[in-house]
Amino acid sequence: MKIILAAPRGFCAGVNMAIECLDLSIKTLGPPVYVYHEIVHNKYVVETFQGKGAIFIDSLDEVPIGSNLLFSAHGISPQIREQARERNLYAIDATCPLVTKVHLEAVKYAKQGYTILLIGHEGHDEVIGTMGEAPESMILVESEEDVDRLEVADDAKVAYLTQTTLSVDDANRIIERICQRFPDVEAPPKGDICYATQNRQEAVRIIADDVQLVLVVGSQNSSNSQRLKEIAIEQGKAAQLIDGVEDIDDRWFEGVEALMITAGASAPENLVQDCIEYIRANFDAELESRVIREEQVHFSLPKELQALL
Repeated sequence: MKIILAAPRGFCAGVNMAIECLDLSIKTLGPPVYVYHEIVHNKYVVETFQGKGAIFIDSLDEVPIGSNLLFSAHGISPQIREQARERNLYAIDATCPLVTKVHLEAVKYAKQGYTILLIGHEGHDEVIGTMGEAPESMILVESEEDVDRLEVADDAKVAYLTQTTLSVDDANRIIERICQRFPDVEAPPKGDICYATQNRQEAVRIIADDVQLVLVVGSQNSSNSQRLKEIAIEQGKAAQLIDGVEDIDDRWFEGVEALMITAGASAPENLVQDCIEYIRANFDAELESRVIREEQVHFSLPKELQALL
């Protein structure tokens, strides 16, 4: 059996920055550091930081006044920022800059009087934060059918934005339907789906042709990891989304001559390597690394953290 290890995979620049922020915050400020929502959507990362003194919360009411707080990579609404100020929290913003870009676009279109269609998944942390920037102006769109049901004040004043971790193909289908319904629709000059999401999806599409099974390392609540699994299934391949080696079922490999391993943008590399070692040891598999694109993106630490160093 052959394992084809996809690249790029795993941590993106935004996740790297967020994890570095939390690590340095704990070392510099000392525990506990409260984190609004999971720092990234990965069970292993969250549990590791809990062991170091991070406390993950879903409401700022859980944070004692005057404490240290970190906003996760997914972004937050202006209302949450204001609440942090009211509670006198020292807040460090680890929002991914690509998510911040979408927030700024939402504010711009809202000020210009547009109805904003946000293509995304209801309840996702990123979507909640983005919609909080202009709740009166924004409508969440999850499908082409949602587009057909839309009622807006002015067909000539419509703009769309997207969640950064969507399937490129799914988003494009919805965008096409939006353009059919609203020919004058406004769009951001550069697409919102992040480079890492697109690159990891592209690798699955290309490499899946050569395998019978695709293993995606990532957590169930990771949107971009779920999309990788879905793309593999769309390509007609068996696919599994796993947190780590403990989730592997040996029955998956029956009749498999080649499998692909990739990882969502919030999954650590050590989990990938654990899976590789298990499969090599138990199935005498050989390993091939296949690079589809090179990534050199790096994001600077937020100013609140730089001030402490």
